[in-house]
Amino acid sequence: MLEIGSIVGGKYKVLNVIGQGGMSTVYLAMNERANKQWAIKEVRKDAVTNYRVVRQSLITETDLLKELSHPYLPSIVDVIDEDGRFLIVMDYIEGNTLEKALRLLGPQPQEYVIEWGIQLCDVLGYLHTRKPPIIYRDLKPGNIMLRPNGTITLIDFGTAREYKEANTGDTSYLGTRGYAAPEQFGGMGQTDARTDIYCLGTTMYHLVTGHNPGEPPFELYPIRYWNPQLSPGLEYIIAKCVQNNPDDRYNSCAEVMYDLQNYKELDRGYKKTAKISIALFSAVVALFVVFLSSAVSFKVKANAIQKENYTHYITEAKGAADNLTSVEMYAKAIAMQPENKDAYIDLLDNFFLDDDNFTPEEDKQLREILITPTKDGTVEECLAKNKDVYAEIAYKLGIAYYYCYDGVGNKQMATKWLGIAAENGKLSTAQQERAKRLGKIAGYYNLIGKTSKDGDKSVTLKVFWDDLVAIADGDIAAVDNETTALIIYKEIGSQVYDRADKFLKDGVTYEEINDEITLLLRSIDYIVSNYELTDRTRELVSESQRNLALAKDALETAAGKKKNG
Repeated sequence: MLEIGSIVGGKYKVLNVIGQGGMSTVYLAMNERANKQWAIKEVRKDAVTNYRVVRQSLITETDLLKELSHPYLPSIVDVIDEDGRFLIVMDYIEGNTLEKALRLLGPQPQEYVIEWGIQLCDVLGYLHTRKPPIIYRDLKPGNIMLRPNGTITLIDFGTAREYKEANTGDTSYLGTRGYAAPEQFGGMGQTDARTDIYCLGTTMYHLVTGHNPGEPPFELYPIRYWNPQLSPGLEYIIAKCVQNNPDDRYNSCAEVMYDLQNYKELDRGYKKTAKISIALFSAVVALFVVFLSSAVSFKVKANAIQKENYTHYITEAKGAADNLTSVEMYAKAIAMQPENKDAYIDLLDNFFLDDDNFTPEEDKQLREILITPTKDGTVEECLAKNKDVYAEIAYKLGIAYYYCYDGVGNKQMATKWLGIAAENGKLSTAQQERAKRLGKIAGYYNLIGKTSKDGDKSVTLKVFWDDLVAIADGDIAAVDNETTALIIYKEIGSQVYDRADKFLKDGVTYEEINDEITLLLRSIDYIVSNYELTDRTRELVSESQRNLALAKDALETAAGKKKNG
C-alpha cells in the first residue's frame, strides 16, 4: 500500500485511504503545487492472482476515459505503471456510491431514482454515440457516485468495450450477476447499447425497491409487487428495459430518457382500459374515411398550425418568467421543427450564451434536447439532415464550448462540433477554416511541450502560435459577429500572457507577437467605432483590451529576460 504522506509521481501527496476493494485501494491525494485534490486508484501485483489480466483491464479503462469528456464521467489526469503496481490519478469525486445509499437508507424515493435514471441515460447515450460506440456493461449502484449537488458520476470502466460491428459475439463475458443482461454470459451475440439498457433497468429496480436482483429470489418482479404506491409508468419502463430478448427492450437511451421524463403520462395511460370496444372501433373507421377525404386540406392547415405553434413557443420562451421555463419552451419548438434553426439560435444567443458562460447545467439541458426522440429519429439526427443549419449550429456550439464552457472553455468538448462545422462544407470559407484550426488547436493542449518517442516535440509553440494568428486573421466581426471576434482576441491575449517566454524560446520573435497585439488592439478600436455595442460587448471590449495590455507587459518582461539571459 502507499504510505500516507508519501509523494507519488513526484507531485501527488497521499493524504488518506478513501476506499478499498479486493484488488485495489483508492487514496485521496493532493497536488500541492496546483492546490488540487485527486483520487489515486492503486492495484498492486501482489494483491491479485491474475495481475496481467487486471492490468490490461485498467489500461483499457484509462485509454477509454482519456478520450471522453462528459459532466457525469471522471477525467483521467495521470497513469503511473511502476514497481509492480498500477496507479490511476483521476478526478476526486466527492460523495458516496448509490450502493452505500441503499445500504444505509434502503429503497430510494422514486423521484430521485427517475432523476438519476435520466442522468444515466444522458451519459450512457453519450457513450453509445461515440465512434465506435462504447458499451459500459457493468452498470450497478456500486459504480455510480452521488455528488452532494445531486448529480451522478459513472465510475469503473474496467469492463467497458468498444462495439465492433463485424463481431458476432463478445470475446469475454464480464458484468455483475443479477444486473448483467443475458447476452453478457454468451450465446446471444455481442453486447450493444441494449445491454446497458438492461443494466439500467436492473439498477433502477434495485434503487426503487431495495431488492438486489443478484440475491434471492433471483427474479425481477414488477416493482409494485414490492410497493403498490410506486408509479405504474416507472414499472412499465423498468419492465421494458429488462426484457430477456434485446429486441423487446428500448432501442436507445434517448427512448428511455423520454419515457422517464414523461412517466406520469404513462401513469395516466395505465388508468385507461387497454381494450377498444367494437362500436368505438367502427366509429374510428368511419372518422378515418372522412379524414382521408379531407387529407390535403388538413395537411395544409396542419402545417400552418405547426408553424404558428413553433412561433408561439419561441415567443413564450422569450417572455417566460424564468430561464427553466424558457428552455422548456425552446425545447418544445425544437422538437416540433428540429431542422429549423430559429429556436436553436435564439436559445443559444439569448439564454445559454447571453453572459458568455456556457454552464455545465446548460450543457446538460442542451444534450437532453438533442437526444429527444421525434417520429424521424432524435432531434440531432433530424437536424443533421439540414446540412446548412447543422453546420451553422455546430459552428456556434464549437465556439461556445471552446471559449465559454464553465466560464473558461473546454477544448475537448468543442472537438465534436468543430469537426462537424469544418467537414460540412456549408460554412463560409473563413468560418470553415477557423473551425478547422480551432479543432486542430484543441488537440494541441495535451501535446504542447511533450516529447515523442523519437525525441521530437509533438507540437511546438511556434506551430501553436501560427495557428492562433490564423484564427484571428480577417474581419471576424463581419464574417461572424463582434462577440466572437472579441472572445478570440481576449483568448489570444490570455495565451500570450501565460506563455510569452515560452513562445520566444520556441522561435516566435518579439516583433511577431508585438505586431499581432497591436493589430488586435486596432481591430478592437474598429469594433468600438463601427458597431452598436451592448453592455456585454462593452464588457468584452474592456476584458480584451485588458488581456492584450497584460500580454504586452508579459512580452516585454520575457524579452528583457531573454536579452539579460
